[in-house]
Amino acid sequence: MTIDQDLERLAFQEARLQFRSFDAHTAWTLGSRLHALAEQRHTAITIEIQVGGNTLFLCAMPGTTPDNLDWARRKKNVVMRFQRSSYAVGLQLQKDRTTLTELAGLEVREYAPHGGCFPILLRGTGCIGTIAVSGLPQRDDHELIVEVLTELLEERLEELALDAAT
Repeated sequence: MTIDQDLERLAFQEARLQFRSFDAHTAWTLGSRLHALAEQRHTAITIEIQVGGNTLFLCAMPGTTPDNLDWARRKKNVVMRFQRSSYAVGLQLQKDRTTLTELAGLEVREYAPHGGCFPILLRGTGCIGTIAVSGLPQRDDHELIVEVLTELLEERLEELALDAAT
């Protein structure tokens, strides 16, 4: 898949993976499903779900480090700043051959334009929070979130998943 194709698919994901409502129970269900899928695949990830600056779900699985929580925080900052998935922002920067520092004066210690954070989008409202995962390669972090969101929102993964990386 080319960067342009990935960017198209990421925009499609963001348009389709939107909630009608989102509360602490939804965050718990989403976080628990992410955790269960990671366990099933024998991977270790950190998961953080926030709405309005409040952490509603946080889990650092055995095998993760404090760095994973920091990566999640930095990815979350990208999503909250640009209202797009951190993977989409990173790919757009790559396509444009620039960095967040060059584009907007943002420091890498505070912003990570790497896959693994997806906006919590509320239909008719927009971005109200973030779902962050850290511990896998960036495309895998992103795809794990999308896989669980498609299940939770009763969407078809085969329509929304990214194609194999080229």
